[in-house]
Amino acid sequence: MNVHELVTVLPDPGVLRARCRALALLDIVLDGFAPRHGYVPGWRAGVDLATMENGSGDLYGIVFDPAGVFLYGFDHECDATPWREWPRAHWPGLLEGLPAALAHYPADPDLQFEGFFDVTMCAWRETGTTSWQCGPVVFEPGESDGAGWLFGVLIDGSAEAVCSDAEDYYGRPVDRQAVAALLAGAPLDPWTVGVLNPAADFEAIAERARLLGYAVADV
Repeated sequence: MNVHELVTVLPDPGVLRARCRALALLDIVLDGFAPRHGYVPGWRAGVDLATMENGSGDLYGIVFDPAGVFLYGFDHECDATPWREWPRAHWPGLLEGLPAALAHYPADPDLQFEGFFDVTMCAWRETGTTSWQCGPVVFEPGESDGAGWLFGVLIDGSAEAVCSDAEDYYGRPVDRQAVAALLAGAPLDPWTVGVLNPAADFEAIAERARLLGYAVADV
C-alpha cells in the first residue's frame, strides 16, 4: 500500500485522533519509560500532535490543527527515502498541493531532522472536506513509501490488530478486552491498568492519562 491507497482507507479525523490517544495511553501502561506512541495536546496553540517512533529509524506524525490534519511518515528502508540521493530530496510530488493553512508544518524545526523534513509520505485533510488528499507522487511496480505498514494499525483500529502489534513489539501477551476498552474511550480504571500491567501504579498512569486528555474513572 502506498499513500494513494492510504488516503482511501484512513478514518475520519475524530476517529483517528481517538485511536492515536488510545495507542499512546496503551504504551504508557505497557512501558511508561519508552513508549512508542505519543500524544501531545496543545503541542502548538490549539494543535495536537500524535507520534510514533519504533526505535529502528521509522516514525510517523499526525498534526491535528483546527484547519485540518497533516499526516506524515518515514520508512527508512523504502524506495521513497530522501536519503536515496545527496543532498536529500523528497520523492517528486510529495508535498505538491498541500493546502496553505497546513503548508508551514514541513518547515517546523520540531518536525525536521538535521534541518530537513525527513519523510517518505504525506497526506492531509482540510477541515470541512470529506476526503484525504496527497501529492501526485508516482511509483513504479514494487516501489513503496511505507504508508501501508506505518499506518496499518491505525487504519484497522481493532483490538485484535492493536494487541497483535503490541505483542510483537513488547514480546508479551496483551489483553484484548482491556485494549478494546481503551479504543472505545472508556474511562481508565484500575482493572484495565492492572490486567495490562500488574506492576503499574494506577495513580501514576491516571495522571499521565489526564495529561493526554483521556478520561479517568472516579475510584
